[in-house]
Amino acid sequence: MNFVKFLGAFFVIHLFCFEAVKASHIRAGEVIARRISNLTFEYEFTFIGYRDTETNIEFGGGDFDFGDGTVISGDFNVIETQLTNNIVRAEFTLIHTYKAPNSYIVSYSEDNRNAGIANMENSLNTPFYTETLIIIDPFFGVNNTPILTVPPIDEGIPGARFIHNAGAFDIDGDSLAYYLVIPKMGKNSEVVLYRSLNHPDFYTNFGQGSENLTPPSLDLNEAYGDLIWDAPGDVYNLGSSDCPSGVSECAEYNVAFRIEEWRKIGGKWYRLGYVTRDMQIIIYEGDNEKPKLEIPGPICVTAGDQVVQAIVGTDPDGHQVKIEAFGGPFEVNSSATYKSPNSFPATFQDTPGKLNFEWNTFCGHIRERAYEVQFKVADNPIENNIKVGPTLTEFGTWEISIVGPAPQGLALVPKSGRSIELTWDDYVCSNASEIEIWRRVGDFDFDLDDCEVGMPPYSGYSLIAKTSASETLFVDQRLAPGANYCYRIVAQFPNPGLGTSYISEEVCLTLETDAPVITHVDVLETSEDGRIKIDWTPPYATTFPAPYTYSLYRSSGFYLNEEILVAEKISDTLFIDQMDLNTADYAYAYRIAVYDANNRFIDSSAVASSVKLGAKPLLSAVELSWQANVPWSNNILSYPYHYVYRDRSNLSNPDLMTLIDSVKISEKGFSYLDYGRFNNIALDDELIYCYALTTYGGYDNPILPTPLVNNSQIVCAQPNDNIVPCSPLDVKVSNSYDCDSRDDMANCSEMTFENIVSWLENESSQCDDDVIYFRVYFSPTGLDQDFYLLDSTVETSYQHSVLNSFKGCYRITAVDRSLNESDFSNTSCIDNCSQFILPNAFSPNGDAFNDTFRPMYCPRFILKVSFKVLDRTGKEVFDLKFENESSILIQWDGKNNAGSPLAAGVYFYVSEVTFDVLTNAKQKKTYKGWIQLLK
Repeated sequence: MNFVKFLGAFFVIHLFCFEAVKASHIRAGEVIARRISNLTFEYEFTFIGYRDTETNIEFGGGDFDFGDGTVISGDFNVIETQLTNNIVRAEFTLIHTYKAPNSYIVSYSEDNRNAGIANMENSLNTPFYTETLIIIDPFFGVNNTPILTVPPIDEGIPGARFIHNAGAFDIDGDSLAYYLVIPKMGKNSEVVLYRSLNHPDFYTNFGQGSENLTPPSLDLNEAYGDLIWDAPGDVYNLGSSDCPSGVSECAEYNVAFRIEEWRKIGGKWYRLGYVTRDMQIIIYEGDNEKPKLEIPGPICVTAGDQVVQAIVGTDPDGHQVKIEAFGGPFEVNSSATYKSPNSFPATFQDTPGKLNFEWNTFCGHIRERAYEVQFKVADNPIENNIKVGPTLTEFGTWEISIVGPAPQGLALVPKSGRSIELTWDDYVCSNASEIEIWRRVGDFDFDLDDCEVGMPPYSGYSLIAKTSASETLFVDQRLAPGANYCYRIVAQFPNPGLGTSYISEEVCLTLETDAPVITHVDVLETSEDGRIKIDWTPPYATTFPAPYTYSLYRSSGFYLNEEILVAEKISDTLFIDQMDLNTADYAYAYRIAVYDANNRFIDSSAVASSVKLGAKPLLSAVELSWQANVPWSNNILSYPYHYVYRDRSNLSNPDLMTLIDSVKISEKGFSYLDYGRFNNIALDDELIYCYALTTYGGYDNPILPTPLVNNSQIVCAQPNDNIVPCSPLDVKVSNSYDCDSRDDMANCSEMTFENIVSWLENESSQCDDDVIYFRVYFSPTGLDQDFYLLDSTVETSYQHSVLNSFKGCYRITAVDRSLNESDFSNTSCIDNCSQFILPNAFSPNGDAFNDTFRPMYCPRFILKVSFKVLDRTGKEVFDLKFENESSILIQWDGKNNAGSPLAAGVYFYVSEVTFDVLTNAKQKKTYKGWIQLLK
């Protein structure tokens, strides 16, 4: 019995000792995922771990869980690399194929962590666990997780700021975000009683625990990933047997953080997954100060150029330093290199030390997100052959943006029909996706710095077209006579990395003044019966005989939608329009038609509108914005300012509109914030302020007048007016299509459709009466999250045209003069017709008449059709899915699945049709019937 007791005690003690030895090696780990097939959901997973060399226990005895129910346990083919005297990097790789798109949490766990981790309970019996999330979704395309290029092997000293950066790099160019998380011991289980690194328990004087003798902090920069602990505490919990060699006492802490990857698709950000790093930090006392790094500022480089940079590191104690570099440029094709000082890998060198960085860039490196190079300097605190403290480190991040070269060779040629042909050289980067074509009236020269890519918003250029990057020609049509058109082009790069090139050189061409040129659309009076002055020049470059006469056409808004004739065959080139003009609420657009002495129509001017000024009330301020649709430029270098007028600025005459300020359009754009700065008197929230604006512009043509001065209407707003108008009432949507009419069904030439939306303005006495326009919102699905602003109108009806179906829902809001927007109106929806009619006979006899079986009339709004034919015994003789080109039109030629003609007779069919409709209950419908096959 005594022997049995002794044996049992021996095994318990021996097992405990074995577990303690086994559990003392894990310092950090993460799981990295790489998609290795574009056709299947096959992934390569790499677990990367870091362990102490003071134990002979290796990684590899844990469980790797792929997140789909598949778990691999036991021995892995582990490859180890010695990083320092006491740290080994261990990794193994596994291949796994998923069966279907989904979200999968992939993890690796081993039974035990180190004993004595200060900031968790019972760490010896706490499993080590780290996880990675992958999301397989065809919408996102192929995706890989970030890789972490900087090993987590650094030590710290009490009272000195500790920094770690994982050097995360996403090969796909996705945006990365960093978040602290609590270390886990299982998929849904955090470690027990975890305490943050800056918990008061780890300090003898918490109030002076940082480098600056303030309370300690722990921060993780969400954008760049710098984990900063300012600073480690001075309470130790481990003796010399558990600390690095030669260290009498120390403390070990664990911290975990998550690196999420995000991708912008269609203007929305989507999370694609994350990687978790769980790492350990060892803190012990020493007589040592941190080294320092000199990091250059961000740079932008044209793809194809070489980047050469020296990085300097120093140590205030005079110790030797080692400088290393990590990050994206070392992980791509044609990767960067470095030598420190004259070799790779880096070695310790006398302070100041130097690292020489080189990178030969090329088009494949172009992306929107800057590359981040993480530089790390470590000291070697040895004095008289004795290590006097832990090796301390400092990190610095250098951003390098690789930008597409500017397109070259842009040239302009005038073409007939008032058009300009643009040509340019083949773009040098074959990985570009498209060329953007930008245009403005009048030249605009500017100096851009190296990191200003694409077209700057202050330039006055407008994006007019996009073409494939392989194209080298574009024709710009329907241009204005007399204008000096200037162009620049820009290359864009595709998802997921994206990227924009530098802009091309500016090239300009002035068109002939062979038609009237509008120079003024000037609001003279603001009221419901207002006045507008329209001024123009005659056609100078024309062979048609003079004298000329002119007809004026007008439409409300900025464009000619439903134009009306306001003046006919007048000889003057100036006209005051005052026919039913509500200049208080609307802008107006004009077109001038010219006729020669023989009353023959010659040509028309370009459309030009009045300036519409808007006022948005803010707290003790009013924000102004204005717009106009004009063929000239209101952003010209020779007259760069627009002028703001306001009442209540003259105390003796508060109704007088006086100049209060000017706006430099190339810097501020078409907006102005009035908070009383011109006279240092704040706006009163109890008063209504009225504004007017004067614009200056020109055609950049010496034969045309400059500047072109035009005034807006007067607009009024009350600061802090946040009372929203009432919602519109009784929204209805209709169209002229009759679902039950076979005449409408038979009209196959009708390929586009339109809906008519109408509503009533809420004129209740409880509602404000200052509504100035309505906003029309549309959702193709009817779901709340899919509604978007379709258009704005001053009318109480809207024609939604050029649709490929009727399906959709509409909501309306009202907007008042202070730009407050009402709540949504009721939602009104309209659906597509579920039309599908099959005949009961056809004759596939080759006479080109009724040779195929197909739906009658013109089937519309159908997403999918399945169609099977059975003989009289119930045996299947034809299935549409076996056809090479199956179609919603079926087009069955009377042959069986083997391609042989069927005999004449009666057959039966089953067809399931999926309709493009809002209502799920009406989406699928099954049709059954019989067919007389005639010969």
